[in-house]
Amino acid sequence: MNLKTIDDKLNEGRSYRNFASFEKREDEERSVTGYATVYSTPYELWSLDGYTVREQIDPHAFDEADLSDVIMQYNHEGRVFARSSNGTLHLDSDDVGLKIRADLSGTELGRQLYEEIAGGYTTKMSFGFTVAEDKREVTENVENNTVDVLRTITKIKKLFDVSAVSLPANDATSISARSYGEGVIAEAREEIRAREERERQKQKIRILLEVQK
Repeated sequence: MNLKTIDDKLNEGRSYRNFASFEKREDEERSVTGYATVYSTPYELWSLDGYTVREQIDPHAFDEADLSDVIMQYNHEGRVFARSSNGTLHLDSDDVGLKIRADLSGTELGRQLYEEIAGGYTTKMSFGFTVAEDKREVTENVENNTVDVLRTITKIKKLFDVSAVSLPANDATSISARSYGEGVIAEAREEIRAREERERQKQKIRILLEVQK
């Protein structure tokens, strides 16, 4: 599978990322706020054998995103606790990231989730999305024999949900990161191999020229 195929599959599939903690709002009954994602803050997706893949969200990634009906869930599944289409979930992109405010008073399970957040039992957030465009920067450290790949998500196609999560990572995140990481690591290795081959060919030519003198 080549890199384009991997990228196509990644863009078509739904990805999940975990970010900042929730806060309860003292001025509103059973309302919580938090950041579904923060901008321009690289986080590690994948690291193996000297190759590291990091990712960050561009501040303008949500400018053209489909935010028509975003829901709030727990661990990206099950019941809906708040929803943008009925006004119980509000999304606002500011200088820090994508900020959310959710009114959890509408259902019994929502009120239970509020108590878990207020009590510090559930503290993390995650968001589910698909990627429209991204870019990569590959940095090679010859002395340390390491390669760093920074992926910047520049355009998000659709935001599906923001979720309270029980753990800072989940299987869906790991699967998505592994697919992308393996693809870009393979591409980086191929670029290094090709560069080394070009240097060997240049060295052969230099040796032949010396012999002919």
